[in-house]
Amino acid sequence: MKYEIQGGSMPVVICHLDAGETVVCEAGAMSWMSTNMQMQTAGGGFGRVLGRMFSGEAMFQNHYTAQGGPGMIAFASKFPGELKAVEVTPDKPVICQKKAFLASEKGVELSVHFQKKVGTGFFGGEGFVMQRLSGSGMAFLEIDGSTVEYNLAPGQQMLVDTGYLAMMDATVTMEIQKVAGVKNALLGGEGLFNTLLTGPGRVVLQTMPISGFAAMIASLIPGKN
Repeated sequence: MKYEIQGGSMPVVICHLDAGETVVCEAGAMSWMSTNMQMQTAGGGFGRVLGRMFSGEAMFQNHYTAQGGPGMIAFASKFPGELKAVEVTPDKPVICQKKAFLASEKGVELSVHFQKKVGTGFFGGEGFVMQRLSGSGMAFLEIDGSTVEYNLAPGQQMLVDTGYLAMMDATVTMEIQKVAGVKNALLGGEGLFNTLLTGPGRVVLQTMPISGFAAMIASLIPGKN
């Protein structure tokens, strides 16, 4: 499969498939395609269906296969930001925020990733569950705003404000850290908790979390203040 990402702040990934190649996407993600792309909806078993539901995706996925020759299919982002192409390998699964998954090659497995520490799930800003991508192939993720990427050395740590974590290697650990000082926590405007990330591994941060954007819009609606 070959692909190209176009569109600036409202991006789209256009995938070019050889005959017989298949891409997988979340329900409703297809934007346009050539007429020889054949769709098949599949769940993959009760466990996988349930896992996708918990991770913020639809219970079923659509499989598109090029029939009789090369095919083309496009998947557009639903929110201003970036589409990030991530190569997933058996020895390098990745963890990403809920609803990040857009599409992938057939060899990529989407499943649920539960935070090991309950406190991290409830207060860390990413929810109790995230998405886990494993297997082998290229995956495309939706990122809110722009991305900033860091590679943490073993034991190296970084504090991230709620909602800014978009993706990380599975080797990175995540836990919450309470903001020090009552005055800082209540008056500092940064919330009560931060997310503490510990390497080794890659960390991808996003500059405009959709939760913060929604809160800003809500604050401007009359009667919501």
